Amino acid sequence: MAKLYFRYGAMGSAKTLNLLAVAHNYTQQKKSILMVKPIIDDRFGKNNITSRAGLEKEADILVDNDTDLHVCDFTGIDCILVDEAQFLSAEHVDQLRAITVEKNIPVICYGLRADFQSNLFSGSKRLMELADSIEELKTTCFFCNRKGTMNLRHVNGKAAVEGPSIAIGADDMYYPACYKCYSEQIAEAKADQEKVLA
Repeated sequence: MAKLYFRYGAMGSAKTLNLLAVAHNYTQQKKSILMVKPIIDDRFGKNNITSRAGLEKEADILVDNDTDLHVCDFTGIDCILVDEAQFLSAEHVDQLRAITVEKNIPVICYGLRADFQSNLFSGSKRLMELADSIEELKTTCFFCNRKGTMNLRHVNGKAAVEGPSIAIGADDMYYPACYKCYSEQIAEAKADQEKVLA
């Protein structure tokens, strides 16, 4: 049986760059890949899977709420690569898991583990529950030299403490942070908020 992989990391951990490198390796070996991404991720164009380093490839399947992956044609496909997997629904992750069993095709998913409030995304949660292999892609905290494990959202130069879980943004909105720097910035933002309300 083929495996379901989840490769996660904080912002700036080269998840998409890693995905594109894997895609390149399969292509070099004359193997067929299927590129998948949630339609909600339109930062670099609706159809593009683009790394911040500038490499890109067009997605073959754009997943929205109504997408049923079971009806897609997987004939001749050697591997399915999924970008921004945190935005998938739990049902879509279940479908990907079923594809590894029924079609014997490996599925490699890349994405964030948690949002800026340290809550698991639904897609990431289900991947943590079902994946055969879970691997952390590491990055350094933007504010110090420790490992960045948290996703810090900034609004107007300050850490955000509330807001929607999903906000597709530019590089200057999100920062990888270690837990110490993350908690310090959140505490500072909450203190500033309390001052305004006082």
